[in-house]
Formats: sequence, structure tokens, C-alpha cells
Amino acid sequence: MEFLSGNFLIETFVPNDELIVSRTDLKGNITYANETFADISGYSIDELIGKPHNIVRHPDMPKSVFKELWEDLQIKGFWSGFVKNIRKDEGYYWVYAEVSTVLKDGKVVEYKSIRTPVSFENKKKYQLLYDEIRQKDSDKKRKVIYE
Repeated sequence: MEFLSGNFLIETFVPNDELIVSRTDLKGNITYANETFADISGYSIDELIGKPHNIVRHPDMPKSVFKELWEDLQIKGFWSGFVKNIRKDEGYYWVYAEVSTVLKDGKVVEYKSIRTPVSFENKKKYQLLYDEIRQKDSDKKRKVIYE
């Protein structure tokens, strides 16, 4: 992934009094998105519905975090953790995500996710941790080049 504008350096802050809420089908396609999700991600609700939730996955996120998410959802029915997302304009935003299964008649029918703001300390901690994990896993590496 290549960023040709400086937008990738611009953070959007999730307001402390807002929740980002979405639901997906069992394949991870968005079936519901609240206005806060649309506002923070830079997409309209119509642009989000039907798209894979990873439309907002930032390349700084290690693949192993999402592997753990899917494994935990299958085994425990829930997952929580810190996530750096990418906006439509290539900026970014951090959230603490709580993802869980939704059951109907004892069967998983969808997933729901509620996301809240993240402190500066945790953003710094998890950015460094995720950089380390990507390095260890030989995952994508970030390069910033000025020519």
C-alpha cells in the first residue's frame, strides 16, 4: 500500500462521549453502521453497508491480531483489543474494540462490535507493540521515504 498524500499522518479522534457501533454477517460484511462509525471512518453509511469490515483495516495492524480475533469469536464468543483503523481519506483512528457473537435460538447469526476511544498512552504502547509483532511475523513493514 502506498500513500501519496500526507493524510496518512493525520489522526481523527473518537469523541469520549461517542460509541462506534457496527454489525456484520458471518462473513464479516457490514450489515449495520451507526452515524459515528460513518463520521469517524470518512465513509457514508451507504458506502459501509455490504462491505467487508476490513475496509477500515490499517496496514499497521498485524495479521495475527485478526487471526486471534476470529479464533476467540469461534471459541469464546467474544474478543476485545486495541485497533488502529484507516479512514477513507487515508488518515487513521484508534479504538478499543469489543466484538461478540449474536445468537438466535442458540446459533450464531451475526457479530456486533462496539468501539470506544483510546488514551494517548495506549495508542503509543500498541503502535510500538504492533510494529514489533509485524517485524517478528515478517508482516508488512512501514517505510516513509522523502526524495
